[in-house]
Amino acid sequence: MADKRDSTTARDAGPGSAPANAHEGALEPAARDWTDGHVERWLPVLPGLDPDIEGAVTRMKKLTVYLRRIREQSLIDFDLERPEFDTLHKLAGRGGRATPSELAADLDLAPASVTGRLGGLESRGLIRRTPSKEDRRRVDVELTKSGRSIWLGAMDVLGHEEYRLLGVLSKDERAQLSDMLRRIMLVAEEGGGASWR
Repeated sequence: MADKRDSTTARDAGPGSAPANAHEGALEPAARDWTDGHVERWLPVLPGLDPDIEGAVTRMKKLTVYLRRIREQSLIDFDLERPEFDTLHKLAGRGGRATPSELAADLDLAPASVTGRLGGLESRGLIRRTPSKEDRRRVDVELTKSGRSIWLGAMDVLGHEEYRLLGVLSKDERAQLSDMLRRIMLVAEEGGGASWR
């Protein structure tokens, strides 16, 4: 699949560039999506509805649901339960090595719950538990080569789809979108309302 992340669109072309269509540079009408119809149905019912806010929020919700479905399918494809993936993910995020107590804190779980997860992952050869080199009373959890490969495989499925979707935007547009969402999230995170691990 061709990488469209940095492709030049008609909007990005410089002066003197040929128009993208044969209609003397006239812009084609924007394609409609499901949300356009949704907003149109609700405007007569709620005359004070801001169509741009409703459209943006609805699209964000639908994209979140869509990407969650892609992730869940990737877990099925790699024979991972969600808790297993979460544990591998947190372990990978610590460079592939952590203590059970560190993983428990990262996962916001009781240590006993993490112990059960680690047993299942170890039996599948995805992690190994070894005595710590610094403190023999402590156990270190390590991501095995197989565990890293499965974690990366599940991550890549979603990553490829994210790049495919956002590939319709230019590099500058992606940066602008990220900045706008950051400004929205800063408001949502005020007082810890939208914070998570």
